[in-house]
Amino acid sequence: MMQWFEGPLAAFDTETTGVDVEEDRIVSAALVVQDMAGGRLRVTRWLVNPGIPVPPGATEIHGLTDDHLQRNGRWPAPVMEELARALAEQCATGRPLVVMNAPFDLTLLDRELRRHRASSLAGYMGNKPLCVLDPRVLDRHLDRYRKGRRTLTDLCELYGVTLDGAHDPAADAAASLELVRAVGRRFSARLERLSPAEMHSLQAVWHAAQARGLQAWFEKNGAPEAVDPAWPLRPELPAAA
Repeated sequence: MMQWFEGPLAAFDTETTGVDVEEDRIVSAALVVQDMAGGRLRVTRWLVNPGIPVPPGATEIHGLTDDHLQRNGRWPAPVMEELARALAEQCATGRPLVVMNAPFDLTLLDRELRRHRASSLAGYMGNKPLCVLDPRVLDRHLDRYRKGRRTLTDLCELYGVTLDGAHDPAADAAASLELVRAVGRRFSARLERLSPAEMHSLQAVWHAAQARGLQAWFEKNGAPEAVDPAWPLRPELPAAA
């Protein structure tokens, strides 16, 4: 019987105007689908004119300028609709969705849907539950005592996954997909009996524990950062009184 990490997977990634999931915008996105390990990758790309200036720091990371996005990007509303429907379609087929640092990308998409479509990611999913595999959460749980950073670049180097063109959403999504397969193989004795749905539920618990540990470290060292324990999607902030 084929293990989940050798079977069908899809991967999603975005590039953005910044790192604030409540206020920043998606400027590019990609969905990569693979029916089995080693199979052909089917890639869909989106380029977005976000309607706000792209900070120089963001452009330095992903290379997308205001001029390029204004000339070649599409308006956000139809793109967000397409993104949400594409993810819902993957979930409807039962294909697990690989998202590196899922609370960032999925929350950003949810906020964009609220902003431009008066809807939400859950609204597009309907009765199709998200089934997410997050290589960052998996690696932190399965190899929790290893020192060092756990960015996509770092994890790809550790697991022997090729990452060509970092910060291109299609390249990052493809690498994340292969990274999840590599993590599954390395820790197959602990993961092979779990279904993707069970993995999804466990990752929510693991991420919450990881967030509590990181929050305690920040507090011990006098850092002001707050760590959100929600996974794979942060809840909507309550409206101001």
